[in-house]
Amino acid sequence: MPVIKPRFEFSKSQKITRRSLFFALGYCLVLSTALSSCSEAKNNAQQSPAYSDPATSSNTTEKQTVRIVRSKQLTGLAVLEKQGSLEKRLEPLGFKVQWSEFAAGPQQLEAINANALDIASTAESPPVFSQAAGAPLVYLATTHSSGQATSLLVPINSPIKSVADLKGKKVAFQKASIGHYLLVKALEKAGLKLSDAQSVFLPPPDANVAFSQNKVDAWFIWEPFVTRNVQNKVGRVLIDGGELRDTGNFYSTSRQFYQAHPDVIKVFLEELEKAEIWTKEHPKEVAQLLAPVTQLDPSILETMHSKYNYGVLPITEKTITKQQEVADKWYSLGLIPKKVDVKVGFLTPEEYIKITPAEVLANK
Repeated sequence: MPVIKPRFEFSKSQKITRRSLFFALGYCLVLSTALSSCSEAKNNAQQSPAYSDPATSSNTTEKQTVRIVRSKQLTGLAVLEKQGSLEKRLEPLGFKVQWSEFAAGPQQLEAINANALDIASTAESPPVFSQAAGAPLVYLATTHSSGQATSLLVPINSPIKSVADLKGKKVAFQKASIGHYLLVKALEKAGLKLSDAQSVFLPPPDANVAFSQNKVDAWFIWEPFVTRNVQNKVGRVLIDGGELRDTGNFYSTSRQFYQAHPDVIKVFLEELEKAEIWTKEHPKEVAQLLAPVTQLDPSILETMHSKYNYGVLPITEKTITKQQEVADKWYSLGLIPKKVDVKVGFLTPEEYIKITPAEVLANK
């Protein structure tokens, strides 16, 4: 497929550093557009001490750190950070929490593989690309789809009226993201292939600039980027993912962290489920709490609240089967170098019972 290279260039020294790290992680074949975050992951790994097993630590009184991705969407994870309940629950276990921000899902999983992050929150596709690169990923839990929270934007005065009009047009999205996956599904529904549009691989911050400067014809992106651009009269929603999305998000970790700290993971999932329920039941309070995070007015956030389906879901056989379908789709498109057996990243039912709170198991 034709690919438009971004105009956002880096210095020669930056390119060398990112390329070397990328090869070290084995991502050169499947996540080639996320080099900047890979370099960031390396720096974070150097600056943030890795967790240590209490049984082998020479100083067991020193708190360890669990590094969790920061959410800037209207989710229970964002509320969990603001409420601070997780920090209180983990303190008796000798852990403190560090919230880290990343551009998108692929960058999170690069960071996990570089030991710069412990718990990620991504859509369905980043884990597949990560597994294709050989990363020892573990799926922890999933979510409802919340498809309406991801939309295909076009400039406010664009002549594009339907997905079919994207033929030959430049469409921006983060490679291996939910935007990428939903674009494939939207084009197929319109009788087109991904190669019929010009793919512009850009992480969200760079895509936001390109879109605002009319350097691309469309952009598949999630909230709050969608609402910000609509509110600022920069773009309009062509379609949202409500009828397209057939998957949920995933919380994931490394095999090493799962094996060392299943107790921390269970506490995280317990507090996350509580935050999800609170978020669902308190739209006004959530809007006030997350207005500074999303940079949107509380009234707008209240309206956006209905775009999300709240609650943590357990991993089931149906979840695994659907994720295998996603992996097979990417392989059929030639976008991952080998066929992926997603089961390698999933635990056994018995292992899930040990780390999954009863409240989450009941959500089946």
